[in-house]
Amino acid sequence: MELPLNGGVFDSERDALYDYDEAAHKEITEHKPWVKDPNYFKSVRISAVALVKMVMHARSGGSLEVMGLMQGYPEGTSLVVTDAFRLPVEGTETRVNAQDEANEYIVSYLSACREEGRMENVVGWYHSHPGYGCWLSGIDVGTQEMQQQYGDPFVAVVVDPLRTVSANMVDIGAFRTYPSGYKPPQQHAEGSIAGGAAAASPSGVQAETGDTKMVPTHKASDFGAHSHRYYALEVRHFKGTLDARLLGLLWNKYWVQTLSQNPLLANRDYDTGQLVDLGNKVKEAATLVARSGRTGQGAGSGAAGKAVDQAIEKAVQEAKLVSVKEVSGLAAAEVKTKIFSSGEESRTADS
Repeated sequence: MELPLNGGVFDSERDALYDYDEAAHKEITEHKPWVKDPNYFKSVRISAVALVKMVMHARSGGSLEVMGLMQGYPEGTSLVVTDAFRLPVEGTETRVNAQDEANEYIVSYLSACREEGRMENVVGWYHSHPGYGCWLSGIDVGTQEMQQQYGDPFVAVVVDPLRTVSANMVDIGAFRTYPSGYKPPQQHAEGSIAGGAAAASPSGVQAETGDTKMVPTHKASDFGAHSHRYYALEVRHFKGTLDARLLGLLWNKYWVQTLSQNPLLANRDYDTGQLVDLGNKVKEAATLVARSGRTGQGAGSGAAGKAVDQAIEKAVQEAKLVSVKEVSGLAAAEVKTKIFSSGEESRTADS
């Protein structure tokens, strides 16, 4: 896994981001500028170690959603995340349920942090969307609205561990909800879930910044349905001196495994699921084409024709995505085989 290529990873004052200023935090929480401006916060800055902890937790959940909290503080129009910790909650394939045990754990964990001199507050929650992208469902929106109402400033972060492994780069999004009854300006309404969030399209494909990803059939009905109720924040990362040291230790331990693993094998359940989902959408398109033919309507006329065009477009786009990823994985495996077996072939020839 790699951090996204981002100029904000190495911050000239990165170590200073770990210095919690209690007076500055108290001042900004007293003024609450985010109350007057629902789009006040523009970005989230996450420490490299906190990011790794969230991704590892999300990955450990497999196909089940997991949840945790993030510690940090607001700084101008950014929310700085210095650390993250997982919660002992029950997860399903569609949601996570926080119980009394989790509340007790939060209190004890934060108390232990303060005893060690770490005074950062909880500034958000994170949870995983295994295989279906970074966006907020109706349940997620309700959870975030409640947290902003009683514990602002607060941000929701979503991590997709399966797409992270597949792309070898963190798939992450950060979001805040609008107040109840608030109607965002047109530019926010059109791009409220752009820049790391899911953008609904007629083809049912998730369009992101410079990328396009599939949304599974079982999530299509909820995908984009609540996009007018929240907006995306830019996600940036910073790496302090201690972050660099810890990541270096991890790399020294796992570099062989990282170089030798094949994403097609490590993520085969996710890839198989995409193929199954693609098959279902091809069947859906074929059914619509057959119905259109029986009614005598062409594929380009009327509402039925438009539905046929969209279904075919969806299947074609997703077939391209699957094929490109499979070809890339096979090419990577072939390159690694050539590189790592060349020395062995030389030794065999010499002997």
